[in-house]
Amino acid sequence: MESPARAADNEERPGLRRRRFLTYLAAAPTLTVVGKMLAEGEAAAATAVPGQLPVPPIADIFDMGDAINLLATPTFGELRLGISENNKVWFELPKTEVGQGINTTVAMILAEEFDAKPTDIAITLADARPELSYSQVTAFSTSVRVLRKPLASMAAAGRARLVTAASKRWNIPANRLSTKDTCVYAPDGRKLTFGELSKDAAKVAIPAVPATPKPPERYHVVGKPLNRLDARDIVTGKASYISDTKIPGSVVAVVVRPPTIGGTVASYDDSAARKMPGVAAVTQIPTGIAVCAENTWQAMEAAKKVEVTWNSGPAATRSGADVAEVLKEKAGSLGDVVSPDGGEFDERFDFAFTSHAPMETGFAVADVGDGKAEVWCASHVPIEVQKAVAEELGLTTTDVTVHVKRAGGSFGRNCHMDAPIEAAQVSKATGKVVKLFWTRNDDTRHGRMRAATHQRVQASVRAGKVRSFHHRVSGAWTDLTHGLGDIVFTALMELGKPAKEAVADVVIGVTQTVPYEFGLATVSGTETDVDLPNTGVMRGVHSVAYRVAEELTVDRIAEHLGQDPVDFRLATLKDDRTKAVLRKVVAEGKWGRPMPKGHAQGIGIHQEYKSMTATLVEIDASDPKNPRVTKALVAIDPGRAINPRGVEAQMQGGLMDGINTVLYAGLHIDDGAVREGSFADFRVARQAQAPRETKVFIMPPTGEPGGVGEISVPASAAAVANAYARVTGTVPRQFPIIH
Repeated sequence: MESPARAADNEERPGLRRRRFLTYLAAAPTLTVVGKMLAEGEAAAATAVPGQLPVPPIADIFDMGDAINLLATPTFGELRLGISENNKVWFELPKTEVGQGINTTVAMILAEEFDAKPTDIAITLADARPELSYSQVTAFSTSVRVLRKPLASMAAAGRARLVTAASKRWNIPANRLSTKDTCVYAPDGRKLTFGELSKDAAKVAIPAVPATPKPPERYHVVGKPLNRLDARDIVTGKASYISDTKIPGSVVAVVVRPPTIGGTVASYDDSAARKMPGVAAVTQIPTGIAVCAENTWQAMEAAKKVEVTWNSGPAATRSGADVAEVLKEKAGSLGDVVSPDGGEFDERFDFAFTSHAPMETGFAVADVGDGKAEVWCASHVPIEVQKAVAEELGLTTTDVTVHVKRAGGSFGRNCHMDAPIEAAQVSKATGKVVKLFWTRNDDTRHGRMRAATHQRVQASVRAGKVRSFHHRVSGAWTDLTHGLGDIVFTALMELGKPAKEAVADVVIGVTQTVPYEFGLATVSGTETDVDLPNTGVMRGVHSVAYRVAEELTVDRIAEHLGQDPVDFRLATLKDDRTKAVLRKVVAEGKWGRPMPKGHAQGIGIHQEYKSMTATLVEIDASDPKNPRVTKALVAIDPGRAINPRGVEAQMQGGLMDGINTVLYAGLHIDDGAVREGSFADFRVARQAQAPRETKVFIMPPTGEPGGVGEISVPASAAAVANAYARVTGTVPRQFPIIH
């Protein structure tokens, strides 16, 4: 823990002020490179002279995916790919399957280069392996961007060695052999399976045929729509999730938690709970009182019998309204950047805290004893889980094994390590193998929340053009202490306010950009500690609120100029790929067609992760308090779609998240307590609120694959917000609208 003296020193030392701190992160490659570029870019903007070309936003040049890809590159040699004697190609996937279908996509990449069927590829989730570093991070829509090239190269090299091994066995020139369906074929029809050749292939030093990946024109698997390989297992219940994990002799644990966020135990009486059927142990941990029993129902019933006196914690005086006022005040400290003398826009928007609300809540299994720990969890950052559990138990990381399991959804929730750390604490205290789970109420009231933000967009319009456009954001602090598989990144978060603000600057800088030619355009943000520590990244991270605020403002500017919103965007967008996806949805959706009373269309665009997307929605707000999106069209240019069907699924899921963000999903905080507890009162779009018609259009390949897991959320959210504004005649300022 940081001493008060050190904290004060960090706060006051001029050398560690926020901007300059960015250039001192010499031990953290991502932050150093990007931080230096941010600092130099801001300095150039601040000292710009008339006629000087504007400095492009950093995210236009180098985004978070580029950073993770760059830092993962040295670890590619640690990836494990092989062929078993039963003729299966196997791969230990260093990414977590959280519903995005990465297993199928990776199988397709490997099958393409091996000339195999995707069903011939066996994918397992890799245990935490520190040597994988940034390769074992599932975040920022980078899984395909990071893995495609190394996997294609590894598979191509493997195929070349298999062909060479067969050539030697048959004494036939390697260039006369062919491969298909995990077999090598001779011209006369003879064949050997990959499994039969695997041992000989491992001994090949120099392949006799090229070991380079195929050019796209030879693809026969990549780019073709494929249903998820695990779809049948999922719908029949065969697929195993973290909540299905069963270890012999384990007990089930639930935690009695405080009524307020961050509350602590003052005293407790567990005598009645211990008498309940099946109860195996009751113990105190930092977050509450853990009750262990033979099964889930027994643990939940016994937990109700524990009587606890609570210390309320630092959040007890906080409410959502208080936080909103703090953030508005903080936004004011960022300063005005346009003068109110006509043609000026000063738009403000507030976004509430909200829950990830995955189908599967927090689960983890831990077995602690004899100086060792074994943990099963579904984490985006298993290496960080390994470190955190080791630190919590006083062990070395080599004494902690972390097994990664499939998650039933996440949306960023599993970036944090709450469940595995608690499971390890309870296992150590009780000496039992513990399967710990969070109830839905636990997850809604004490789980991670997307941080509330106040968005301020200022623009200056002169002579029919936008001359300046400045987006300033004040947000509650987003907890990034989970890190990204880099010990330095994690350590930085413990250095106090300057480090946290520097990290926030970097994340914002490499994710946010203004996609329009709006003269001098800047994006910046600040984060404030509002005594609500249980925040976390959520699908789309900062981009969803940013995009909604900017796209609403763009519609307002277009109206001010007397221009159609689509025409205005097409005239000012910088990127041709973004223009293309916008034109696609506009044409397919018949933008501008007559709509019934109470109905309207809305559009939104977003570019990030080296992908571009546009969404057009139609909304029925005949009753403004009960709006429904009736139709949605999404177009995406993902560079190259490995599995178009998987991309389509991600666009559909992102659309629903966008609808939720704008219309329904938000948390109320009263005196430090979250009011909502379950889906009975935490609103999300159900089938009745889902569009009756949804279409996804995937543009022809334009380059390397970009990210697709989050890209449609911001554009879809913006389209819904714009549609609501058009149909009601009132620009929404607080989100969700139905709150």
